[in-house]
Amino acid sequence: MANESKDLFVVERDLRLDLLRGLGLWMIFLDHIPDDVVSWLTLRNYGFSDAAEFFVFISGYLAGFIYVPIIAAGQFMPALKRLWNRVWHMYVAHILLFLFFTAQIARVARKWDNPMYKDEFNVANFLNHPDELIGKALTLQYKPVDLDVLPLYICLIAVSPFVLWLMLRRPNLTLAGSIVLYLFARYFGWNLPSYPKGATWYFNPFCWQLIFFAGAWCGCGAVKQISEILKSRIVFGIAIAWILFALFIVMGWHSEFLKSLVPPWLNKAIYPIDKTDLDMLRFTHFCALALVVSRYLDHDWAGLKSTLLRPLVLCGQHSLPLFCLGVFLSFGAHWVLVQWKSAFIEQFVVSFAGFAIMTAAAWLLDRAERVPNLFVDVEQAPGTKPSAA
Repeated sequence: MANESKDLFVVERDLRLDLLRGLGLWMIFLDHIPDDVVSWLTLRNYGFSDAAEFFVFISGYLAGFIYVPIIAAGQFMPALKRLWNRVWHMYVAHILLFLFFTAQIARVARKWDNPMYKDEFNVANFLNHPDELIGKALTLQYKPVDLDVLPLYICLIAVSPFVLWLMLRRPNLTLAGSIVLYLFARYFGWNLPSYPKGATWYFNPFCWQLIFFAGAWCGCGAVKQISEILKSRIVFGIAIAWILFALFIVMGWHSEFLKSLVPPWLNKAIYPIDKTDLDMLRFTHFCALALVVSRYLDHDWAGLKSTLLRPLVLCGQHSLPLFCLGVFLSFGAHWVLVQWKSAFIEQFVVSFAGFAIMTAAAWLLDRAERVPNLFVDVEQAPGTKPSAA
């Protein structure tokens, strides 16, 4: 039956999502490199939201788009198995990334006699007390800097089969429940515990679930209820106005003149723009961007298959290994810029070298997936011996 379900539910790949995920991977890589002038190309410098919102929303959208039809066909258990298998893969990837990332930082700090790296990336305590913190790491309570995203995904995808089951039956009510949970979490300060004692997760899953399940709500087709409203000129105008307002506020962080134009009462109203609890300014800014992008980025746009955008699409199709690779590369780029002269040319070289390495890795992964299986699966041919196809 599981094999039948794989044949029945063949989902056409949406290259727009791959493109946006690839773009998000490159932006996350740049954002993790401190004081890199090339990071001015990333979204966070021009609005309230950044690549994290796009990544979480797209993951939720894909969950709704792929698995709600499977659950609707009575295949809840295969969907549960597939999603939890994905959770296990992400958990293993996170632990391996944690170990290699920590070892990388410790080796560099020792070899170059620079303890700054251990403190900057929050691994000093682990190196001093590995017996205690290895358990904290395995339970996702201890995370070095830049390793906060995967634990969020692990939590959200682990509960997604049950939420998607509810969304199939009552999509609007389920989304309303997600909104209520978000509001309660912000009001009562709900979050998961982290290390050290008293600390909490950088990405609060009780709040970030809103953007994930909003994506699932869109992915399962419920957004069609308001499609005419979203296509209206008034809504589009509001979205453009909100994007421009966010641009003006963020530019004020870099310009004293623009900052002086913002009235004190407005500063008091909008700050702090909290990322941990997904401030509503970030959420609405992302929604405005998503509306504009969906309006102009067509599913059949020829550019999606162009050679120029192929590197981004390839990276987006292998998001988990490329994210892990990007974390390593961002630290490597940071190390190069700290140890040697951090002028524009060096920043440019290490940034685009990172893009090239990520693209090469994505190409190799894509080639590996295309290698044909030369042997018959024993489970599909009981009583037979494996033989060349």
